[in-house]
Amino acid sequence: MDLGAVKAGLVSFSSALLASLCCLLPLGIVVLGLGSGAFMMVTMQYRNIFVPVGVLGVGIGYYLYFKEKRRCSSIGCSFVGRKTNLALLVLATVMVAGALLLNFFPGLTSDYLQMAM
Repeated sequence: MDLGAVKAGLVSFSSALLASLCCLLPLGIVVLGLGSGAFMMVTMQYRNIFVPVGVLGVGIGYYLYFKEKRRCSSIGCSFVGRKTNLALLVLATVMVAGALLLNFFPGLTSDYLQMAM
C-alpha cells in the first residue's frame, strides 16, 4: 500500500502527535520516570500553538478521508487503505481529545501524576 492511500490518516496522526507534544508526551515521559516536571513545564508553554494545530490537522484528515470515500463511491472504485485511515483517524482523535482534556482541565493532570507516582 502506498502512502498516498493513507494520506488522511497520516495527516491526522501527525497533527495529533504535534498536539500531544504539549501535554500527553511530557506526561508519559514523567510517568515513566524518564524526565522531570521541568520538561513538562517547558513544553506546556507552547500548548497555545500545538493544540489548535492538532485540532485543525485532525479536521483536515477527516475532510480528506470523507472526500476520498465520496470520490470512490461515485466512480465505483475500491477505497484503498480504508481501515488503516479509519484506525489512524480514531487514534488521532483520541490523542487530541486527551490533549484538550488535559489543557482545559489541568487539575486532572496533577491528579494523574499523583496517582502514577
